[in-house]
Amino acid sequence: MTHTVIQENLHAILATIRQGCQLVAVSKYHPASEIQECYDQGQRIFGESHEQELRLKHDILPKDIAWHFIGHLQTNKVKYIAPYITMIETVDSLKLLKEIEKQGARHDRVINVLLELHIAQEETKYGLSKDACRALLEGGEWRTMSHVRICGIMTMATNTEDEELIRREFTEAASFFDEVKEKYFKDDDNFRERSWGMSGDYLIAQECRSTLVRVGTAIFGERDYSSHTSQ
Repeated sequence: MTHTVIQENLHAILATIRQGCQLVAVSKYHPASEIQECYDQGQRIFGESHEQELRLKHDILPKDIAWHFIGHLQTNKVKYIAPYITMIETVDSLKLLKEIEKQGARHDRVINVLLELHIAQEETKYGLSKDACRALLEGGEWRTMSHVRICGIMTMATNTEDEELIRREFTEAASFFDEVKEKYFKDDDNFRERSWGMSGDYLIAQECRSTLVRVGTAIFGERDYSSHTSQ
């Protein structure tokens, strides 16, 4: 895709982003030159899902980019992104949370995270069930962690053309956010992010109180899965 088209796509998406919501430009499988193009237009938040690809891009792109990790994260990969990651959106276990705390301490920094909620109908999607998320929070071990900051909830809707189903799922996520906020983070202003909505459903997500939308294809076009590195 030409840089001109990417610029046009980015501005078209930004024109539809509501006040109180931020765009995470999902740049996985797209070259660093295309990320730079969006950066030059003022975009600062980018989403990646493979630590090796992210490391390569981080090394050559501007250092004020806010990198969000949006893929399934294995505990043994946390150490590689811990020095610079802005937010890990896909925390789906206490084990992973503890590893992020450990690596955050190693690098003397606090790492922002979102708890990944599984509400979609596909079993293949990752994430905590509502009950598992409640159990993790009720356990309270996270309260002792000084290098992890839980900032909200992330989820994905079912991959479907049924907009009413998508709307119900996002509304369910928003209600769960309210429940968790009230019970565990009532006085914590950091707990405010609701990350749901992608290229096909981000407009619905914004109607359902999303504060972060993860849009890739609508900006960069279809991904080139043959190359994970940057040019």
